[in-house]
Amino acid sequence: MQQIRSQVTERDGLYELEAGSDVLDSPRYNHDMAPTKVRERTWNKWHITALWIGMSVCVPTYTLGGVLTAYFGLSVGEALLAILFANLIVLIPLTLNAFAGTKYGIPFPVLLRSSFGILGSNVPCLIRALVACGWFGIQTMFGGLAIHLFLGSIFEGWKSLGGTGEVIGFMIFWSLNLWVVLRGAESIKWLETLSAPLLVAVGIGLLVWAMPNVSMTELLAIPAKRPEGASVVSYFAAGLTAMVGFWATLSLNIPDFSRYAKSQKDQILGQIFGLPLTMFLFASLGVIMTAASVKLVGVTVSDPVSLIGHIQSPVWVAVAMALIIIATLSTNTAANIVSPTNDFQNIAPKVINRTRAVMLTGLVGLLLMGHELLKKLGLIVSDVSLETVYSNWLLGYSSLLGPIAGIMVVDYFLIKKQQLDLAGLYRDDVYPAWNWFGFIAFGVPVVLTLLSLGSDAFSWFYSYGWFTGSALGGLIYYGLCSMRTNPSVVKSSV
Repeated sequence: MQQIRSQVTERDGLYELEAGSDVLDSPRYNHDMAPTKVRERTWNKWHITALWIGMSVCVPTYTLGGVLTAYFGLSVGEALLAILFANLIVLIPLTLNAFAGTKYGIPFPVLLRSSFGILGSNVPCLIRALVACGWFGIQTMFGGLAIHLFLGSIFEGWKSLGGTGEVIGFMIFWSLNLWVVLRGAESIKWLETLSAPLLVAVGIGLLVWAMPNVSMTELLAIPAKRPEGASVVSYFAAGLTAMVGFWATLSLNIPDFSRYAKSQKDQILGQIFGLPLTMFLFASLGVIMTAASVKLVGVTVSDPVSLIGHIQSPVWVAVAMALIIIATLSTNTAANIVSPTNDFQNIAPKVINRTRAVMLTGLVGLLLMGHELLKKLGLIVSDVSLETVYSNWLLGYSSLLGPIAGIMVVDYFLIKKQQLDLAGLYRDDVYPAWNWFGFIAFGVPVVLTLLSLGSDAFSWFYSYGWFTGSALGGLIYYGLCSMRTNPSVVKSSV
């Protein structure tokens, strides 16, 4: 006989839900969004380290140094320092927001129900989902190009397909991504664990190939592309904000992965081991390879897929492209599909299951890249480049996501004091449908950011958007919650 009321048990600091009919029959619950059982939390620190290596070693990371020197006016040395500092900074919200996922086994959208409301959680979820779908499309474009070059190295006639071949590669890679995620979290863990050592090997191989053709002394001596005599502070801060923005998305939905961690120690150590150094080293490799590309292939090439495509040996091109396909697949599945899959389910869990949510994610990503695909097919002509979209997003979306990160941390640690009603997060009778304090705390920094775009005096508010947004969002939320007669500290249903 099915139990009526849900029960919550605790084992070594990890909470588990035995769902009763009050949760199972709720419109806010489905099997995929349910808290993970303790036995399902199998990821140790090395699995999480491999996850971050798999997500960090990708084409966009490789191009970060070039983005900072070309668009943000930094020297090579300043750019690499900005990348290192940014990833040390972003570890803070990543680690803090991972706590609730590890303790309660809940994904990102369910955790958001505490700070934005049961229904209100859908607003920040959809903002996060749209950004992820855009990145999914961009990464799939890189993966599709790698498949096109791989097939071109094996079949001579394939090269003549040109842009059409790239579009076919895109659709193959698009399908492969969706297939991996549909197989579940264990499939992603297996892929990340397999790919991590392969990606490290690729990096070492590229470095060995490039180093004889570049002087690090000359590279670091290249002057920054900013007005002579301009202070480095504002340029560095803007670049730092953009680099924090690179993982601003994952600092929100890290519970989607930490819900599978064995312990808080595993999620903390795994993130420390896997993120900052990997990002710094692979971004450094990108700077070195771009500098060496003139001597290697005769022209400056800023992305590894195109650079390797210039190699004359079909065998080495095939091997390298196969590894890049694995690298991009490991990044895309974890960083850009898992989150929107959960976010879309949160809208209507009884209607949108994981399979439907994965397909919806794929469709939105495909539509967002429609313009670029039509260009490759020669059906439209446009000067809008993928690189421009990519570089502009880094600063823009970090300004939107910063307040959400600040609100989540303050809500869990200061307002709820790490105590959530686990069953209540899946019902309509514990948490409000809309938590307007969360929306006020989110809306004020966003409005100020938009207003600062038209003001020279307050342009710094936009330039430092993630920092100003997260700090102000968190402070406003704490202030509003503190003014309540009975602060909303929800007791655990243990």
